[in-house]
Amino acid sequence: MGWAGFAAVFAGFLLTHSIPLRPAVKARLVGALGPRGFGWAYSALSLAMLTFLIRAAGAAPYLQLWYQMGWHRHVAHLGMLAVCLILAFSIARPNPFSFGGTRNDSFDPDRAGIVRRTRHPVLLALALWAGVHLLSNGDLAHVILFAVLGGFAIAGQTLIDRRKRRDLGLSHWTALVSARKAAPRLQRPLSWRGVILRGLVGLVVFAALILAHPYVIGVPAL
Repeated sequence: MGWAGFAAVFAGFLLTHSIPLRPAVKARLVGALGPRGFGWAYSALSLAMLTFLIRAAGAAPYLQLWYQMGWHRHVAHLGMLAVCLILAFSIARPNPFSFGGTRNDSFDPDRAGIVRRTRHPVLLALALWAGVHLLSNGDLAHVILFAVLGGFAIAGQTLIDRRKRRDLGLSHWTALVSARKAAPRLQRPLSWRGVILRGLVGLVVFAALILAHPYVIGVPAL
């Protein structure tokens, strides 16, 4: 695959990921599939396009910018473990500050969990994922790939803050932010069983990614 092919796949990836930013398009899809159906379909599409994009970067012309060192992989493994745990503790929980939260009207700043540390845990996980892969992949195609995705994850936090401020109203937004900041840094979880379960899910996902990496991405992670 040449640079033109890589650019075309990248354009397709960005196009599909613009769907949530187009209210009219998203509304039609949600109307046809239902909220849950849209969520599952869009998640599957996003994962498929990301896999396709990573494979396209691997097939692009190889131009070395820096060499991979042994410690790069160790950093990547630790970083990906953190990514999996962040996602496990953030998905399917109330979060009125970012996208993808569930039961946001029940959000309790004194029981905010990982949201007490960051308003956008999913985007933080994406930025960390991009950063550790950028370190261990020093060829031009992968540098472009992970630098752009990491940049989007960082910039997206500001964009979502603006949208949520507009949607919730400035006074409500300010009150939520103030309550979150005033909450104790160490919070007792509602359920230790839930904490253990989410932690185990994160570990299982991390192990699954390690095992599936050579088959899905085409490169062994170990």
